[in-house]
Amino acid sequence: MKKRDWLLVIGLVPLVWFIDQFTKAWANGNLSELKFFGPFGFVLHHNRGAILGTFSDLPPMLRVVSLSTGGAFLIFIYGAIQYLLPMRHMHIRVGMSLLLGGILGNVSDRIVHSEVTDFLLFGSKDLWTPAFNLADAIQWVGYGLLVYGLIRDGALLWPDANARKNLWINPRFQIKYILTIVGIGTSFAVVSGVFAYTFLKVAINDLVVGPSRMTEHRFLVPFLQTYSVISIGFMISLFVLGRILSHRTAGPVYAFETYLRDLIKGKDRHFKVRKGDDFKHLEVLAEVLRPLLMDLNKRQKEEVLEQFKKVL
Repeated sequence: MKKRDWLLVIGLVPLVWFIDQFTKAWANGNLSELKFFGPFGFVLHHNRGAILGTFSDLPPMLRVVSLSTGGAFLIFIYGAIQYLLPMRHMHIRVGMSLLLGGILGNVSDRIVHSEVTDFLLFGSKDLWTPAFNLADAIQWVGYGLLVYGLIRDGALLWPDANARKNLWINPRFQIKYILTIVGIGTSFAVVSGVFAYTFLKVAINDLVVGPSRMTEHRFLVPFLQTYSVISIGFMISLFVLGRILSHRTAGPVYAFETYLRDLIKGKDRHFKVRKGDDFKHLEVLAEVLRPLLMDLNKRQKEEVLEQFKKVL
């Protein structure tokens, strides 16, 4: 990915959000009654429901907090996937940006206005589709690009010739790596949860006149449920991220060890790391060692191999 590519991919997210918010502001200021221009219709409709009913039972304050946190979590997932994609894959990257921008457009409406503005229709005055907005339409474009990219570039994402079938190259190192990342994330989640829970409890006790048990139950129980779901999702994401990153680190080291063994045994070949792996400099080091190890005589190779086995 060149800088220009990154600018295009990342810049699409705020651009889609801005266009969505601009069109919704236009609709709120200019639309009222149903109008059709050919198969396209316009009507002002405010959707006060939550996404697929999610968060609909929460108090308004917790609904805003949950949606805000969910939006931030989506941005984290988006950034992680964009970073982990091994190649350019512009269809997939652009599709993800369009999808995220559209989702954030609707989420920000629910956070700020507690409702989403819909104003687009397909059909006629006698029969039309449910109202939607530009963010919804852009999301479907994003879905389409993602599906097309996965079908088109699936072989490049998971190439048979470039895949390490063993996911646990160095289990001891990888498990330690994963547990470290998940442990840090868990600690942060616990600290944040304790702070938010106690702050909310103290605020309720200070603001409520009289017994506060019912108010605490109304706010604190949904808070704990929502926070637990978000935290578990975050931990699972960290586990997957840690496994992928540890694989990218342990894989090149294991491949380089195998390469050195092959050279010592007399099997001449070049060394290459996979795209997306760390330790690219090992390719240069391999070319330096290759002629030196290949020039050793049989007795020297046996001695080096014994020493190599002791070290590793």
